[in-house]
Amino acid sequence: MMDALITVAFIFCSAFTAGVQGDSLTILQAPEYVSFQKGDWPISGEKIPDMVALTMGFSVQEDLSWPGLQAGPLFQRPKANVLVVVRGVDNLALPQSVASYPLENPVPFTLDSVAETVHSLFAEDTPVVLQLAPSEERLYMLGKANAVFEDLPVTLQQIRARLSQDGSVLAALPLNALSRNAEADLLFLSEVQVLHDITALLQRHRHLAKDHSPDLYSLELSGLEELGRRYGQDSPQYRDATSILANVLQKFGQDVFGLYGDSAVVEVVTVKNFEAPLTRKSRSILESKQISNPGSPYNLAYKYNFNYAVIFNIVLWLMILLALAVIIISYNLWNMDPGYDSIIYRMTNQKIRLD
Repeated sequence: MMDALITVAFIFCSAFTAGVQGDSLTILQAPEYVSFQKGDWPISGEKIPDMVALTMGFSVQEDLSWPGLQAGPLFQRPKANVLVVVRGVDNLALPQSVASYPLENPVPFTLDSVAETVHSLFAEDTPVVLQLAPSEERLYMLGKANAVFEDLPVTLQQIRARLSQDGSVLAALPLNALSRNAEADLLFLSEVQVLHDITALLQRHRHLAKDHSPDLYSLELSGLEELGRRYGQDSPQYRDATSILANVLQKFGQDVFGLYGDSAVVEVVTVKNFEAPLTRKSRSILESKQISNPGSPYNLAYKYNFNYAVIFNIVLWLMILLALAVIIISYNLWNMDPGYDSIIYRMTNQKIRLD
């Protein structure tokens, strides 16, 4: 009798522990030379950029004392790193993954430092750097991404038009409880469409995976967060969207991993809620009534001109040289002896010659 009670209690505790899951970091895909160790080692949210930098073979300011990632070969590095942040859910039932770790201290983070490192080390090769958050209409591109992803839909108006075109995800996804007309549902479907369009553009431009510069992708999805806020986390819309996103992310990771010749790291960070004191203010796409920048039809940032640094240096040093030349010439003219140094003033002799 006592053994039976212990067995029932053990099963109950195991089920309760399995049901209570926090925020997580899941490694969807990784090459063999990037060694992720399986274990229950938590990682802080502020250390995610350092982890991404180390997987790409870059150095960090502070050592990452985290046993989940071990040192790999010195002369092998992945060709790309793709980080997807999913807000509004603490865990996704991904069918296959390399490893999964609990995420503690879920503070907002960016990969700006990693992007600057990639751009500074491989400026001549113009690597792909893409950071995208459809819900905030935030798009940041560098390098070859300016030419490849310039037609990527970002604003809600663009994505609505894209969802009505041929080849959209609406024809392939089992929507079930999701609606094509609700704003929250449309935001979630737009993020799924963006994932599909990124892989389609990479398949069209396969040369990006064959160059010598690593590429960096950072995507932030908040469609589930909006669905949970509108319908509740126990609603059929939220459950259907969670199942759809898990399958879409699994396929997205496999496609990107294959396009880069099995030499890419794909991570998924699921965060229920970011820490309130450190969260940044963001504007939801659902609250946007009009484009804030009337000068640009898509409210995008200005394209970066790679000749800017060259032109700036030419103008700067030319102005410095001209200023120095003016100072030196003025000094010499001020201290000139009219009777000795200049041929112009040699006619002014004190003894006038008379013919």
